Amino acid sequence: MKIAIASDHAGFTYKEKIKQHLIRAGHDVRDFGTTSDASVDYPDFIRPAALAVARGECERGIVLGGSGNGEAMVANRIKGVRCAIGWNAESARLARQHNDANMLSLGQRMMDFEDALTILDTWLRTPFEGGRHIPRIRKIDEAT
Repeated sequence: MKIAIASDHAGFTYKEKIKQHLIRAGHDVRDFGTTSDASVDYPDFIRPAALAVARGECERGIVLGGSGNGEAMVANRIKGVRCAIGWNAESARLARQHNDANMLSLGQRMMDFEDALTILDTWLRTPFEGGRHIPRIRKIDEAT
């Protein structure tokens, strides 16, 4: 799977580790930055990653920050992006199953790295359920 990844300074450490985890799993990862833990403005990195997902250049996207909140907000401003904040494996599973989330936002300051990997892997392997959720997804996409 081709996956976009981006972070600000507060999510940089997990971004780098997650990028390697994805590559080891056989994914094609496109890194939109940042390149260090020096302070940056997260929209400068999150927006290009979300645009790549919206344009179909990447099938999914992962964004990281301190809490993941601002990153999800930026990504969700892009038409065609449905970015969920992954708080735990169950929230990630439901984001895919019911909401067809094509992006996941994680907060480095909110969880340990092993939990982040569990959330990520759950999100990656969970298919969209379709059915009764399709009209709801269309309504989400019409709103942006």
